[in-house]
Amino acid sequence: MVEAVTLFLSIKGRINFQQLERYGKYSEQRYRIQFGKPFDFMGFNSGLVRQHGSGHYIIALDPSFISKSGKKTPGIGYFWSGQAARTKLGLEMLGIAAIDVDNHTGFHLDACQTLPCNHLDKSLAEIYADSFSGHGKQLLELSRIAVADAWFTKKSFIDAVCGAGFQFVGRMRDDANLKYLYTGLRKPGRGRPRVYDGKVDHRDIKAGYFHEVELEDGVKATTAIVHAVSLKRNVRMVRVPSGKTHKLYFSTDTQMEAATIVRYYRLRFQIEFLYRDAKQFTGLENCQARSENKLNFHFNLALTATNVAKAAHWISIPREQRASFSMADIKTMNHNALLMDRFFSTFGIDPHLRKNQKHVNELLLYGTMAA
Repeated sequence: MVEAVTLFLSIKGRINFQQLERYGKYSEQRYRIQFGKPFDFMGFNSGLVRQHGSGHYIIALDPSFISKSGKKTPGIGYFWSGQAARTKLGLEMLGIAAIDVDNHTGFHLDACQTLPCNHLDKSLAEIYADSFSGHGKQLLELSRIAVADAWFTKKSFIDAVCGAGFQFVGRMRDDANLKYLYTGLRKPGRGRPRVYDGKVDHRDIKAGYFHEVELEDGVKATTAIVHAVSLKRNVRMVRVPSGKTHKLYFSTDTQMEAATIVRYYRLRFQIEFLYRDAKQFTGLENCQARSENKLNFHFNLALTATNVAKAAHWISIPREQRASFSMADIKTMNHNALLMDRFFSTFGIDPHLRKNQKHVNELLLYGTMAA
């Protein structure tokens, strides 16, 4: 694992089994065999998060499209690509990440490939819910708050997440079907007590139910506890103005503060940066294997490598001294270190001599933007 993570953070260009053999210590066949074996990425990454994070986390999940050609790869099919804004032929994985609220960054925890052919009797939302609930016990050790984008605002998914012991933060359609909760006097006599006080008209909300709050960025929003008809549960709703319309954020925890709901939802986007860095720098889409186990290992290793880079080169720096996290600079430094190790071993140079330290440091930073 140490060798593999080092190579994923050092190799420029595509990262596949042939490249691992060219730059690494072992043969291509050995890497292929090892990638087919199981590894507890959830346990490894959870330990890394607890060791280096602030302790204040939320759990984010989001699927990511993986470009892949061919006809024999397990799970290949048509999935939604956010970058292309259409469905494309390829693979899809569901990633789970711990978002460090205080450090404003994300750490990958685990990813699993979406295989609809193995769950013909289940919807895509139910497949995602099963993947998330399967890690519920380990995830609860980090946080009880789960957050996902508006696609996941489905009853089957939210029921499964809440049933596993989490509270869910998400976003609804701007015209979501909501009902006011009746808070007036109860009429005496027989019959069911009145529960609702009419449907929420998003063009003309009742001021007596929604009250104004101020978000962290100074924006004025309104919030209320309402009944979400599609979810069949009461939620804390926050209406945030957006141009001529509004955005609806919600939490299944009706006691959560409105500003916290919006803050958690906006932090969800940190998981997208993990996918971006892994696709651009650690070869998330480069695996040429046609084995489900090897694909799963490659996806998780590419994302775990970004965790290791962040822990070693960024989050260990005091917060007031940190610059922006740059995966490009980290990749350049590790590539330089890999080449220098080869030169030192070939020419018998001792890099630890005091007279060589200045030159070694200059070469390590060669080509980085910070240099």
